[in-house]
Amino acid sequence: MSHTSMDPTKMGVGRSIAVLTSGGDAQGMNAAVRATVRVGLYTGAKVYFVHEGYQGLVDGGDNIRPATWESVSMMLQLGGTVIGSARCMDFRGREGRTKAALNLVKLGITNLCVIGGDGSLTGANQFRTEWSTLLIDLLKAGKITKEEAKRSSHLNIVGMVGSIDNDFCGTDMTIGTDSALHRIIEVVDAITTTAQSHQRTFILEVMGRHCGYLALVTALSCGADWVFVPEMPPEEGWEEHLCRRLANQRARGCRLNVIIVAEGAMSRDGNAISSEDIKKLVEKSLGFDTRTTVLGHVQRGGTPSAFDRILGSRMGVEAVMALLEATPETPACVVSLSGNQAVRLPLMECVQVTKDVTTAMAERRWEDAIKLRGKSFENNWNTYKMLAHINPPDTKSNINVAILNVGAPCAGMNAAVRSAVRIGIIQGHNMLAVHDGFEGLAHGNFITWLFLLPSKYIEEISLTIAKFNIHSLVIIGGFEAYVGGLELVTAREKYEELCIPMVVIPATVSNNVPGSDFSIGADTALNTITSTCDRIKQSAAGTKRRVFIIETMGGYCGYLATMAGLAAGADAAYIYEDKFSIRDLETNVEHLVQKMKTDVKRGLILRNENCNANYTTDFIFALYSEEGKGVFDCRKNILGHMQQGGTPTPFDRNFGTKMGSKAVLWITEKLKEVYRHGRIFANTPDSACLLGMRKRALTFQPLADLKDQTDFEHRIPKTSWWLKLRPIMKILAKYNIPLDTSEHAHMEHVIKKKLSVPEPLMK
Repeated sequence: MSHTSMDPTKMGVGRSIAVLTSGGDAQGMNAAVRATVRVGLYTGAKVYFVHEGYQGLVDGGDNIRPATWESVSMMLQLGGTVIGSARCMDFRGREGRTKAALNLVKLGITNLCVIGGDGSLTGANQFRTEWSTLLIDLLKAGKITKEEAKRSSHLNIVGMVGSIDNDFCGTDMTIGTDSALHRIIEVVDAITTTAQSHQRTFILEVMGRHCGYLALVTALSCGADWVFVPEMPPEEGWEEHLCRRLANQRARGCRLNVIIVAEGAMSRDGNAISSEDIKKLVEKSLGFDTRTTVLGHVQRGGTPSAFDRILGSRMGVEAVMALLEATPETPACVVSLSGNQAVRLPLMECVQVTKDVTTAMAERRWEDAIKLRGKSFENNWNTYKMLAHINPPDTKSNINVAILNVGAPCAGMNAAVRSAVRIGIIQGHNMLAVHDGFEGLAHGNFITWLFLLPSKYIEEISLTIAKFNIHSLVIIGGFEAYVGGLELVTAREKYEELCIPMVVIPATVSNNVPGSDFSIGADTALNTITSTCDRIKQSAAGTKRRVFIIETMGGYCGYLATMAGLAAGADAAYIYEDKFSIRDLETNVEHLVQKMKTDVKRGLILRNENCNANYTTDFIFALYSEEGKGVFDCRKNILGHMQQGGTPTPFDRNFGTKMGSKAVLWITEKLKEVYRHGRIFANTPDSACLLGMRKRALTFQPLADLKDQTDFEHRIPKTSWWLKLRPIMKILAKYNIPLDTSEHAHMEHVIKKKLSVPEPLMK
């Protein structure tokens, strides 16, 4: 697709876009609606809400009405869908679709944005393919004029997938999945405390009639003893295996057992496996006190997570661009997420692969079903199998692996440690826990957190490594862990003991480690900030004409301020990476003065703690207070260390679990490579790596290679992917700034080759 450098604020002039939500509701749909409306208006297009899904499209009238900037205010933090959704039989018949077409033609709407599941999107595509014949029927019946038919000769469709089950192929995450996991994990955490008190077995049934994603990630995140998913029914004789596993866990002194069941779970012969069946089995065979909990619609409810709000907002922006750039030849597309990239995929290819999964399951090709679900699902499944169902080998490897945490604590570190230790034990290694970070490594404290780099202890560390015969290191932490790892690598020239494989796993709320798009702990901190901003906005909604200035953590890294700004709908986020002057501050104040004249009489400003040495939080608060006199008043909030606490989010637990296990598997392979003449000697750059998430995959990068990408003085990477999202925040806050359309996602293809030939995604 060629991108003309057209002024994005003129792209939509003279065009109309309608947005509807259809099928089951999902948290984050409102963020997508809000972004679609605001970006649509920003491009100069007219935007319409279609209330009550396809039913509203068929019934027309008051169901299709113009959307304004203010009409999507205060929507971000609401679950469900504000514009309503309905199951619609009428739209399934041609007569219904003809009525819908008439309603759109009369309003001059030729662009439709549909947020829903695969059924809703398939319906949209059918509507588009028969559009021209619907117009012919309407012309014949004299319901529209030739001019109207000509003006609306072509219908563009873009889909966004809203579904808590994450059951749509082609996207890593559907809108609503992360929030549903938040609800489930809250329940699991609450249940595990009571189960431990009574030595109980808990069976938890989660949604997912055809897709086991929620069940699988829940099982990974909470370390469940067993998980039942529709894609991979348990093998014959599972009943005995399950009871043996539960009995073993009890014998080891474990006070609780957790079993996760997807509502669509079944046996190999196609019979349903219900939570009640499992309860009877456990009680009868083992006599354990067993309870079942069916979560039901709780999973659909509540506030959307920060991830879902950002996902919905990003998809909304991309959807409007896709609509306005579409030609009659462009296939209907769906906006998807791959790693952290927004991509466009042909809608019907994705629907086809989604159907292929169902076919594979029906034909009992279980391995294929898991592969077709996509990389993310497959990785989760393989990690779960490895962690839950493999017993330690009888023979030991005689390898000693030491794990240490460095720097400030963050949520999710324990998940990484747990999976690293488990995988190590499964591989037959001795896993050593180092207390007190690098200092502990120096003094041999095996068996608290400190901000000490190894440089002053290098000699002691090398002696400890020799004394305890440590063959490799796993270092989990933030910027200190990365710099510490580098110092150990540099010292290899002098100390042969340091010539062992090392891996650094980034874990810090600041998300400031080079070589990884995400760090463990950042998602939890982001959700903490976002929920605090929600409460603050709510208090402002009651008082009117109030502006809140909130300071976030992150050192010199503006990740938290930027992403929380997107998730909470901030008017501005001041960060170190995006330099600002007194002129910019003036512009922002003026912008808020104008905003107070509208129906939306509140403002939210975020400031990263180290964004500017002179424009402090106090300074900005004083400036806004002075300039806003008579128009608005100000309040300030410094969030502080609460951003480092809290229980880890599902994302951080899952991410930590995968990082920990991947790190130790890599170490095992590395040790085989560097074993020479009865000893381990590793001094090549690729034997000391950082494991990071890069665009679409977890990759190992030599620590030495990351030096050039680092601003050591400010402890941040030189380039950050999330900076590209900043203009979106400003546009959604009604700033008339240029949006760079040169880097928009091109249409990609979902490969539908035979599964035996894996091919990369074609551009």
